[in-house]
This record gives sequence, structure tokens and C-alpha cells, in this order.
Amino acid sequence: MGFGIANLVISCILSRIMTTQTTNTAPFAVIATGGKQYVVRAGDTLLVELLNDNKEGDKLEFDALMTDDGKAAKVGAPNTGSTVKATYLGEKKGKKLTIVRYKAKSNRDRRIGHRQHYAEIKIDAV
Repeated sequence: MGFGIANLVISCILSRIMTTQTTNTAPFAVIATGGKQYVVRAGDTLLVELLNDNKEGDKLEFDALMTDDGKAAKVGAPNTGSTVKATYLGEKKGKKLTIVRYKAKSNRDRRIGHRQHYAEIKIDAV
């Protein structure tokens, strides 16, 4: 009997901790670039796959797959018709990855590194 009440109390505490409440009702959009989808809001800065030859300060436009203004959501098939305006900030390097190849009992190992290049963009308007 004691274990049932303890489990109930723990589950109530965990359910309060695990629930998420969204307080940010700013308009957002979902865009697709580089084979990935991103949820963006005005003012966000994000790293995406490399874009075409752009110079720092160039203006970019992305088609919105979904938009939400806090009152109503609009989902496109495939696009909603609205665009997201962004500014190209430059090229950045990602985190360094170390790849280790190892074969047991044969004294073979190889250690190589990789650092992905990304394009940094700032979302101006949704």
C-alpha cells in the first residue's frame, strides 16, 4: 500500500516537471534549406548548410512551409505562399569531430578530423 502512494506522488511531481508551457507567442515560420527544416522567428540567428555564392550582407528569401501568428496557423502544400526574409552573415565552421577507425589485434588505427562549414543567417522578418 505504501508503494502505491509513493509512486503516485512521484508521478504527479514528474508530470508537473515534464510538462512544457509555451509563453512565446511571437509569430514563427518553418523553412526548408539544405534538406532540413527549421523553426524560425524574427531576430533568430542560425547555421544552415552552405548556400550559393553570397557575400556578407546579402538579402535572402525562403519559402515558408508553415506560418503561425499566435492566433491561426497556416500549413502549405508544399508552401504557404509567404516568404521569410533573412540576411547572410557569412561562413562559419562547426564543431571539430574526431573520427577513429580501429581494428583489434592487427595494430591498425587511424584518427582523422572533420569540421563542417556552415552559412550563418539572421532572420529579419517572418
